Amino acid sequence: MSVKVHIVFYSMYGHIWKMAEAVAAGAREAAGADVKIFRVPETIPADILEKYGAAGAQKAFAHIPVIAPAQLTEADAIIFGTPTRFGNMAAQMRNFLDQTGQIWATGGLIGKVGSVFASSASQHGGQETTITSFHTTLLHHGMVIVGVPYSEQRLVAMDQVSGGTPYGATTLAGAKGDRNPSENELAIARFQGKHVAQIAARLAAK
Repeated sequence: MSVKVHIVFYSMYGHIWKMAEAVAAGAREAAGADVKIFRVPETIPADILEKYGAAGAQKAFAHIPVIAPAQLTEADAIIFGTPTRFGNMAAQMRNFLDQTGQIWATGGLIGKVGSVFASSASQHGGQETTITSFHTTLLHHGMVIVGVPYSEQRLVAMDQVSGGTPYGATTLAGAKGDRNPSENELAIARFQGKHVAQIAARLAAK
């Protein structure tokens, strides 16, 4: 049975976009999955992004369509990606989710699969609280939350510095944003995408 998987992300410097592409690649490995990637609207003015040094990075994924809240209801599973901002999701993602009140009122996401991946500047930068606090919104929408089970052995890799949690895939961007996602982190993201798509397919088949 074909299931629709939406990957919805916000990225400032490109780290979450790269993770989103990995999540999408994993989701496409699940038989019959129709996978689409979207980004949420940017709320920072272009001149400020330029001062932050983010304008150039965002050009790399400018081709990805901006999602409208109503499009969330089209999916069987939604995998959200966000950078960490002081242990919470980025304001751009919060702004987008705050526009889903009408969807909540009509129960538009009840029973759909929800999952989250994230990034932080450091190993202890709040990536886990970002994901678990994000889950609160998904639960209010009645979504079925899926994380990354420990059958993904890369979660317990001790031979390298790596993101990756049972709540969702993560990457460490570095204090200056100059660290790219590692292969271990990207592999966990691919696992998450495939796992979510498979769970969505099982629910859809019932």
